Amino acid sequence: MTALATPMHEDGQVDYIQWQKLVQSQIDAEINGIVVAGTTGESALLNDEEFEQLLTIAIESCKSTNTKVIAQTGAISPDKVIERNRVAARHGADALLIVTPYYIRTTQEGLYQHFMKIAEVSDLPIILYNVPSRTQNDMLPATTAKLAKHEKIIGIKEASSAENRFVELTKLLQKDFAILSGNDDTFLNAMEQGACGVISVASNVRPVSVKQICNLMALGDVISAKKLNTSLEKLFEMLSYQPNPIPVKYLLHQAGMIKQGIRLPLMWLKSGLTGVKAEVASIEKELRI
Repeated sequence: MTALATPMHEDGQVDYIQWQKLVQSQIDAEINGIVVAGTTGESALLNDEEFEQLLTIAIESCKSTNTKVIAQTGAISPDKVIERNRVAARHGADALLIVTPYYIRTTQEGLYQHFMKIAEVSDLPIILYNVPSRTQNDMLPATTAKLAKHEKIIGIKEASSAENRFVELTKLLQKDFAILSGNDDTFLNAMEQGACGVISVASNVRPVSVKQICNLMALGDVISAKKLNTSLEKLFEMLSYQPNPIPVKYLLHQAGMIKQGIRLPLMWLKSGLTGVKAEVASIEKELRI
């Protein structure tokens, strides 16, 4: 699945025309799902009206396709999450991605109660999202396993860098619970440890390749998957050059897919990336631009 970037005009206003084109590029690549208003989509910088409009366009575009629409609705307050979840359900989203609370640090029991309150009134299936480098709240595998007992909670996007995190999750969770990596540069290793896929930033620009790696791993062809993954290592390096989504929006712009727009406190990337020309050529070839 792709954590889709939110295109903007140079003045920072959302570019809904280019958004529809980005969504279509993912449909054309037969990506399993797109995340609307995730970290890559600058979720914390979008207002409620923008969130709803982005979601509406994505859902309408993905109708009668195999690409699912996942709305990222996380917030500090569970009541705010519930409010956004109702908007997503009303418009016809397929599932929710909900990041742990951020800024306000809490306990494992606090995280458990937060998500249970949300799940109890949710009309849509929920994918948990753990990214402690951003939130400062690391949801441990034991807490995830407790939450997984709720029928509405169907998976987790795990973006922790903790050693053996995916091994621990695999041991504690049932096979039908979706364990998804949240890091492009390590998702192949995560799949070797039991993850079933990735919610990817790189697939904004190389969706076919990222999906192919996942498919090869599912088939057990680890050698071919690793070979293809190696060919993307330069891209993964570029995407970590500055905080996400700065580099991926830069590459999308260089490939002519979005305008030069981003919102403060994020800053547009001016220079410093090497190998951009070759990478853009690969992007254009894959997306048939």
